Amino acid sequence: MVRTQIQLTEEQARALRDLAARDQRSMADLVRESVTEYLVRRRPTDRGALARQARELAGRFRSGRPDLAEEHDRHLEEAFSLPEPGEAPPSEVPR
Repeated sequence: MVRTQIQLTEEQARALRDLAARDQRSMADLVRESVTEYLVRRRPTDRGALARQARELAGRFRSGRPDLAEEHDRHLEEAFSLPEPGEAPPSEVPR
């Protein structure tokens, strides 16, 4: 391991100490875990890996919609559109 120093605010240090005591872990262990989680979230997206995961998941779940293959664009539009305040939800808008 590499030894390093960081500066925390009083509030961060207090919260970290409390969490370490509660979980019976060292502050250093919690910092290492946090850095690892941060680095994983910030890792560049491997689009090839995402495509492989999507192909592996395709067909494994049932939507309950018999027309999903033909009407996927409409279903996505309805699922992702949010009504403006006072507007009817997408499912209630006449077509």
